[in-house]
Amino acid sequence: MSKHLGFTLATCSLLALSLCHAQSGPMVSPRVIELTADRDSRYRSQGKVSPTIEAMPGEPLILRITASRAKRVARDGSVHGLVLLNQNLDAVPGWRFYLHPGVQELAVKAPDQPGRYTAVCTVICSDMHDGMTFSLVVTAGPRKIAKE
Repeated sequence: MSKHLGFTLATCSLLALSLCHAQSGPMVSPRVIELTADRDSRYRSQGKVSPTIEAMPGEPLILRITASRAKRVARDGSVHGLVLLNQNLDAVPGWRFYLHPGVQELAVKAPDQPGRYTAVCTVICSDMHDGMTFSLVVTAGPRKIAKE
C-alpha cells in the first residue's frame, strides 16, 4: 500500500510540475537595444539621434547604454538620467535610471499599453539637455525589423 501511495504522489507531483511549466509559456530572451547617452547630451542608436524604438506590449528588453560625461555631473556622479514618460507625462514604473560613465545594462519591460512613449534625460547634463530624448513606440502588431 505505501509503495503504491508513494508512486501515486510522485506521479502527481511530476504532472503538476509539467502543467505549471506548460502554462507559463516559452521563455523569451530579452531583445538588446544598444544606445549611447553622449557627451553632446543626445541619445543615439545605430548612429541616429533621438531614435524611435519599436516594441511589443510587455516585451522584455535590455537597454545597453554607453554613457559619456557631458558638461555637468550630478552630486551622485551620474552623468545622465533616463525616465520613460507616458502620454500623460507620468513616469512608467520600472523605467527610472541614473547613468554613470561606461556601459550599463538595464532590464526593462515595454509598457503593456500600445502608444508612443518618450524617454528623457533627468540629469541636467548641459545646456543642450532638453533635446536628450528618444521614443519608444509600443505596437500591438508585429514589430518592424530594421535593415542593417
